[in-house]
Amino acid sequence: MLGIPGPGHPLISLLDSSQLMHLCQFPVNYVIGFYKITFVTKLAGKFRYGQGYYDFDEGSLMFAAPNQVVGHIEGYTDNEGLSLFIHPDFLQGYPLAPKIKQFGFFSYASNEALHLSEQEKTTMLAIYNIIREELNSRIDDFSHEVIIAQIELLLSYAKRFYKRQFLTRQVATGELVQRLEELLNTYFTEDKPDGQGIPTVQYLAERLNYTPNYLSDMLRSLTGLNAQQHIHQKVIERSKELLSTTNLTISEVAYQLGFEHPQSFSRLFKMRTKISPVQFRATFN
Repeated sequence: MLGIPGPGHPLISLLDSSQLMHLCQFPVNYVIGFYKITFVTKLAGKFRYGQGYYDFDEGSLMFAAPNQVVGHIEGYTDNEGLSLFIHPDFLQGYPLAPKIKQFGFFSYASNEALHLSEQEKTTMLAIYNIIREELNSRIDDFSHEVIIAQIELLLSYAKRFYKRQFLTRQVATGELVQRLEELLNTYFTEDKPDGQGIPTVQYLAERLNYTPNYLSDMLRSLTGLNAQQHIHQKVIERSKELLSTTNLTISEVAYQLGFEHPQSFSRLFKMRTKISPVQFRATFN
């Protein structure tokens, strides 16, 4: 369709930006059926990526997974970079097949792309070049294994560099923890759980303008707890207040916190505190 040569391997391809120029200017969004890892070295225009636009014009990495929506570049003028396309079948039979689904950055939003330092760009470019060399040379019995190893190395470096990005953005991330705490406090003090249930990670992410995975990964890097654990921590904190300062029954406390079944509340409380709600309340009598 684009008039470029077919790939040397039917399940994996590495293309540079000049080969993708016409694809980027398609006037529609489309759903991909493969993993796509794009190394952007220069980008002009705004690239449609998920629900937003990506407009960082220096070295960075963007990740997309099968069944995600990507699209065209608006105001396209010039663009430099490499895109690695990997069909899920290429990973079958290797430990990376299930492991790749654990890398949360494949579902990050456009404003959560990985921005690379000069040294990090050099590292990533070296991996891309090894993959290119393997795909352009004679494919033999070892090619598949070597490429898989490079993909896994690339993802491991991305995970490391994302952690660095979380830590170096201290102003934004420091405010994040404070905003999360305020959001949870407001949710529970306004009795929203009674009608809406326990707050979800999706609920918090939408109000903090992050994707659920990015929010959880950033919180884990900063505090050691992911978003779900922060929610549970707040639930336990609020339940202790109710158990020690009110005459509400255990069931009433559970319903007020947003649990459909009191047993679920009791199970979570005991798992987090090592004692049951009844035992905790008894310590105040």
